[in-house]
Amino acid sequence: MMRSRKSNRKQNFNYASEGIYFITSCCKGRVHHFGEVINDVMDLNEFGLIAQNQILWLEKQYPYISLHNSVVMPNHVHILFEIAVGTGRDLSTSPINRTGRDLSLPKIKSVSSLIGAFKTTTSKSIHLAGNYSFSWQRSFHDRIVHDSRKYDLINKYITENPKLWSQDIFNKFTNPNYKEN
Repeated sequence: MMRSRKSNRKQNFNYASEGIYFITSCCKGRVHHFGEVINDVMDLNEFGLIAQNQILWLEKQYPYISLHNSVVMPNHVHILFEIAVGTGRDLSTSPINRTGRDLSLPKIKSVSSLIGAFKTTTSKSIHLAGNYSFSWQRSFHDRIVHDSRKYDLINKYITENPKLWSQDIFNKFTNPNYKEN
């Protein structure tokens, strides 16, 4: 009998709704697949560049996504993005199907579906590039950003993540020089 997994998501929240989301996704086993931090700067290898390009792909692929910030670290990624559902168009003449959905608007994917698309396309590209051992840790961590103070803290954290790598919790288990504060 399989145990049911506890959901990481906020209960009764529509993750396809407008909002700003902070996502962290780790490589399975926290293996350093994406490069290394040298002199407080992330030096992406071939696989890190693939991950970075797939983050940018999300914004191109889904017109309702606005990428605010991101960083690819040796064994994880941070992505700060916004889902903006409204288009500002006059919908009074828009075609409507039998279900009542406006066909001129894109179907908005949930955060889980968006990150699933990112992880799937990244994995496929990395495998095609020859790294067959690469895989993502199951699921991801998300935070819904509700106010400008938290937004500023998260944005700064993402930007400064390479400088703080020696103290990063995601580095703790793989770096023998990790120091607890």
